[in-house]
Amino acid sequence: MKYIFITSIFLTFGFIHSLRSQSNGFEVVKNLELFDLIYMNLDKFYVDNPKTGEISKAAIDAMLHELDPYTVYYHESNIEDYRLMTTGQYGGIGALIRKTDEYVIIAEPYEGMPAAKAGLKAGDKIIAIEGRSMKNVDSETVSSALKGAKGSSFQLEYERPNQGVNTVTIERDEIKVPDVPYSGMVDEKGKIGYIKLSSFTQTASRNVKKAYDDLVSEGMEKVILDLRGNGGGLLIESINIVNFFVPKNEEIVKTKGRVLDENRSYKTKNEPIDLEIPVVVLVDERSASASEIVSGSLQDLDRGVVIGNTTFGKGLVQRTIDLKYGAKMKLTIAKYYTPSGRCVQKLDYYHKNDGKVDEVPDSLINIFHTKNGREVIDGRGIEPDIKIESKEMSRFLAVLMKENIIFNYATMFEQKNPTIASPEAFELTGAQFNDFKAYVLDQDFEYKTATQEHLEQVMEVAKKEGYDAKINGEYKNLHKIISASKKDDLELFEAQIKELLTNEIVSRYYYQEGRVVNAFKEDAALKEAIEVLNDEKQYNAILKP
Repeated sequence: MKYIFITSIFLTFGFIHSLRSQSNGFEVVKNLELFDLIYMNLDKFYVDNPKTGEISKAAIDAMLHELDPYTVYYHESNIEDYRLMTTGQYGGIGALIRKTDEYVIIAEPYEGMPAAKAGLKAGDKIIAIEGRSMKNVDSETVSSALKGAKGSSFQLEYERPNQGVNTVTIERDEIKVPDVPYSGMVDEKGKIGYIKLSSFTQTASRNVKKAYDDLVSEGMEKVILDLRGNGGGLLIESINIVNFFVPKNEEIVKTKGRVLDENRSYKTKNEPIDLEIPVVVLVDERSASASEIVSGSLQDLDRGVVIGNTTFGKGLVQRTIDLKYGAKMKLTIAKYYTPSGRCVQKLDYYHKNDGKVDEVPDSLINIFHTKNGREVIDGRGIEPDIKIESKEMSRFLAVLMKENIIFNYATMFEQKNPTIASPEAFELTGAQFNDFKAYVLDQDFEYKTATQEHLEQVMEVAKKEGYDAKINGEYKNLHKIISASKKDDLELFEAQIKELLTNEIVSRYYYQEGRVVNAFKEDAALKEAIEVLNDEKQYNAILKP
């Protein structure tokens, strides 16, 4: 009887599973048929000739948007964007662009790339490409027009502030966005090396290794790996980089998905470079995915100290699937788990609340332990061992950036000053900053302080409750005191403004590498990293409490 009972359970389970599969299959067939009928009737009866390619892409994008931001469709026309994501390479001119008012402008050309070779500079307004006006054209369309096969050329008409309109012929090249935009020594004794990693493309670990070897040849004895702002990339590259510092055959990450084939364990495959060198990893709220695998696994294995801000919290793994007609699909297929067993995913895309995505609730947060027994948690990204609070940007500075006032002044500055000091030495003089203040006061823009907005909200509530007449005099006095004043705020937030303005100016002469080096002067996280690495007792106490 016992065996008959067990067999009946299996048969019942199989029957229910079969019904469920049939039900899911019916839903798929039904909805595909409905989609086909809608598409057919649009094509047949719609009042205007429908742009079928555009509406089908919009439908696909909307469908995938319901899942998560990382499951996306790449139309054949967007393959350059896919290549950029996975390899850091694309065919184009090598420049960052940005939309301002009616036109897209060059925000920053890459050093030695076609845009820079053709003489384009930050601030140049893109008027036309191959004779086609770019007025009121979005930045995505302009970007597509600038990209193309290596060796192809086109005419670009641009307007430079204060210098008029020019036309230049640009030959596209294979652009490789550097994985490691900068590496070098960052302490006075020349013992602490620094490697900035901006992405995890197919060449990331190779370039980190090269930078590491170069620094060792210069006498490096301790290393800082900067993953701030690094949104991730290829999982295998993150494992290769961790492998530099941990033994062969060490489990770095596990993946778990609905499909059993996606349940995998990824271990290091190579002999390490150095198992003893002290390591610090810098992270911030924009460090995600592969950056979190590197920082999280080094933390779990007590192999490095993590300094900075809590990371983004992306614990999802994607795979690219080739479709027909040159299209591709990037699909979320699993969650990943660091060596301690935690998943860092912060947002719960599956259980949406009225279309909104909530964080994993505190009640579901679990505690895990590193190799040496330190407590770490899941569901919140990677929490650093030493937290460095980010400096909150003042609303006034945010407005100066949003209105392109800092950007435009840097453009003017570069036109008036052919050269400046090195990135680490350059500082604005008092006269130069006074000139900037005069420039700001001459600009037509309005803004409110946060205090001013809150006070106005209080007055609105007072009006509803009938207290406005009683407090009107006090309200007017307070409003006058806290109302936004450009002149006052230029003095109040001078240090913040100088830091950002100086960095923008440096980029006009020394490009991305100059930005990184110049930012060292005010980099609290970097200074903390150097201090920790110079204090062996503190470093060991963090990893072995």
